[in-house]
Amino acid sequence: MSSPRPARGILDTSTVILLARMVDATALPPEPLITAVTLAELSVGPLVARGDAERAARQAHLQQAEADFDPLPFDAAAARAFGRVAASLRRSGRKASARSYDAMIAATALANELPLYTCNPSDFSDFSDIDGLEVVAVPHPGESGR
Repeated sequence: MSSPRPARGILDTSTVILLARMVDATALPPEPLITAVTLAELSVGPLVARGDAERAARQAHLQQAEADFDPLPFDAAAARAFGRVAASLRRSGRKASARSYDAMIAATALANELPLYTCNPSDFSDFSDIDGLEVVAVPHPGESGR
């Protein structure tokens, strides 16, 4: 028997982007949250898009996230938690700078004692040894029925 899902949880950037395509809302927390880091990551998208259609789609994701969520800040507690996340990356032979968005989102989840929901759990596999960080895999909408 599985444990009840937490009432609140942080969605990573990949999950926010895929929200409109989700077919099983029960895979998400009843009260989904995002971080200011996710908004920062989404803000880059339109600026680096290669074409007008891609730019428009990325701008729409950003605007929808801004309308739907009041993001959790990357505050002093998250900054302290980031040290644990960066140390975990270093122990696994990775550089924190290469994974800075994911590391900061994980640190915000850790600081707020919230699970982190992601459609790309492999993005957070290097953080598996961090006590208190719960990463919840969300089925990728493009992989259902495979």
